[in-house]
Amino acid sequence: MSTCYRRILNTSISPPSDLSFRRPHLRPVSVRSASSDGITRALRSTSVSWTPEPAVDRSLGGRGTHRGKGSPAVMCLSAMGEMIGEVEVEGRRSRAAEVLAAAAVTVVLGTGNRVLQKLALVPLKEYPFFLAQFTTFGYLVVYFSILCIRYHTGIVTDEMLSLPKTPFLAVGLLEALAAASGMAAGAVLSGASIPVLSQTFLVWQLLFSVIFLKRRYRFNQILGCLLVMVGVVITVTSGSVAGMSLKNSGIFWSLLMITSFLFQAADTILKEMIFLDAAKKLKGGSVDLFVVNSFGSAFQALFICLLMPFLSKLWGIHFSQLPSYIRDGTACFLNIGSLSKGCEGAPILPVLFVIVNMAFNISLLHLLKISSAVVSCLASTFAVPLAIYAFTLPLPYIGAASSLPTGFIAGAAVLVSGLLLYCWAPSRSPSHTKLT
Repeated sequence: MSTCYRRILNTSISPPSDLSFRRPHLRPVSVRSASSDGITRALRSTSVSWTPEPAVDRSLGGRGTHRGKGSPAVMCLSAMGEMIGEVEVEGRRSRAAEVLAAAAVTVVLGTGNRVLQKLALVPLKEYPFFLAQFTTFGYLVVYFSILCIRYHTGIVTDEMLSLPKTPFLAVGLLEALAAASGMAAGAVLSGASIPVLSQTFLVWQLLFSVIFLKRRYRFNQILGCLLVMVGVVITVTSGSVAGMSLKNSGIFWSLLMITSFLFQAADTILKEMIFLDAAKKLKGGSVDLFVVNSFGSAFQALFICLLMPFLSKLWGIHFSQLPSYIRDGTACFLNIGSLSKGCEGAPILPVLFVIVNMAFNISLLHLLKISSAVVSCLASTFAVPLAIYAFTLPLPYIGAASSLPTGFIAGAAVLVSGLLLYCWAPSRSPSHTKLT
């Protein structure tokens, strides 16, 4: 211990002559920047290039002689640089794994959501409008209950709840307009044509993300999105009469359905903007997704109530008959009373649909939060061919299983190749950039 306590002599002290620092040369990569996107953002790594400077002995009149590069200071800084690089690469790798896992969960839940929606409408075939409103207002109760629990446990903070409510108001309005226009067009268009028109959703998202989020997409990403859309169209239209039904329905209803997907795309982009703005206002923190879900659902329910006379008329229900319709729909949903005939499968199938649909919406918003709106859309789109394949299996309550479309394999192959092309991130420099 005596070596740690020495008497300081009254002499000038000069720094060690063999000490020199290496300047770190960083190529900035923004993790949540406007120019990056989704899985590619998570996969991209940042490399650190450390350029050594020779150690110079300046004890002789400023004219130094170069020391060896194996001095302790140089070795220490070199080790620090390697550690920083390894930590950054490991962070990118864990980020990519999180995005891929969330995307896989979203695809599974999206497939189950489509299948269970079809099954839930078997007992409620006479009350589809009741099921739509039950999910809208039921989610409002569930989301705010979860939000209250998370607030009391400290997960949701007062700063999150004090965020401006105007964006949530816009989210609710867009969701209500999307529901209204989608119901109006869906009442006229055939079921085979709607999935084809839904591919415009991805086009709107790409356009809005470029305009409002200032994102720039590489050629392989744009081409990948186009292949995904083409794959879905091939899968859905093969062996069907979607093209003929679009021609017979008229251009107005097709444009109205496309407008519905425009509202939905604007809604998802706005939610991503809410997450990005909240990260700035919360000083690097992240707003809880149940805050976004709860307030967005609250304003959506408000606008749905205002549009209720219009929406009920779309389903052929006079507004004065709406209370009796809801009463009969509730009896069928619970499978009780004299109206329970033909409601076999309720309430199990509708409840399963509500649970899976809620989980799907939560997982979709979580994926949007950690990646981007375009990635969440691609994951949701990937569930379309999986749901088509699921309907070829012997499912209960829907009768005979449907046959697999003739172009299913080709369409699925094009879709998967589009996803792989979108996720592919070419390395710019093999010496400095690594793809993890």
